[in-house]
Amino acid sequence: MKELNQLTTYGDRFMVWLNNFGPKLLGALIVFVIGIYVTNFITRMFSRTLSNKGIEVSLQSFLASLVSGGLKVLLLITVAGMLGLQTTSFVAVIGALGLAVGLALQGSLSNFAGGVLILVFKPFKVGDLIESNGQTGHVQEIQIFNTILLTPENKTVILANGAVSNGTIVNYSKHGNMRVDLTLAVTTDANLTHVRKVALDTMAANDKVLKTPEASVNVLKIGDGMITLAIRPFCTPENYWDVFFSVQEDLKTAFENNNIAGPTPTRIIINK
Repeated sequence: MKELNQLTTYGDRFMVWLNNFGPKLLGALIVFVIGIYVTNFITRMFSRTLSNKGIEVSLQSFLASLVSGGLKVLLLITVAGMLGLQTTSFVAVIGALGLAVGLALQGSLSNFAGGVLILVFKPFKVGDLIESNGQTGHVQEIQIFNTILLTPENKTVILANGAVSNGTIVNYSKHGNMRVDLTLAVTTDANLTHVRKVALDTMAANDKVLKTPEASVNVLKIGDGMITLAIRPFCTPENYWDVFFSVQEDLKTAFENNNIAGPTPTRIIINK
């Protein structure tokens, strides 16, 4: 009889607890299930948006995971609050933990943020010839934290994305072609019309010099016993150094074949 009374008492207590706490539990469970569905839906839409914008796959996955994790943390805090749990301390702990991690990884987070900016706004892409932080080279790889360059000397340069995104970036490949700046000098009595024709014909015969934009030959300076010419052929970024060297060699040969003389160095010696 005693055991039956105790069982009845426990049953009554459970019913009271269920009557008081049951609606909260049911409401929290419903919010949790709907929240999971909404979180997954938002994450999928976010991933699809990133994909449509052409964001790198590695960055898509990372950002989608970050959004999903953040939404789920907010959902858990909301459900805990509905159940009557004190969430203030929980939020404070998360905030303090985030601050500690942020301070410990300040440099890495700066590089990560720089990598995100580079991958999203795309000031350059793999294969472009760029200049940044005093280094010039072709972009081999864009990572989350670093950008890898290959210099004309075949050296691998690893640049921190934080410094790259916050500094000046010169992209030589943005327009698909580059101008090669050369200067050559001829004697002051040279026929400029003839010199210009020879130079233009010589550059037109070079298969690595672009036909459009057209190369140009202009007088840069007259003085010091010579006429200095500004010779400007265009080429693709990957052919820059080939054009830089080959055009000068071709012009020297063409000038010799057409009796176009270069300036003669002079030296004045005054004896006292």
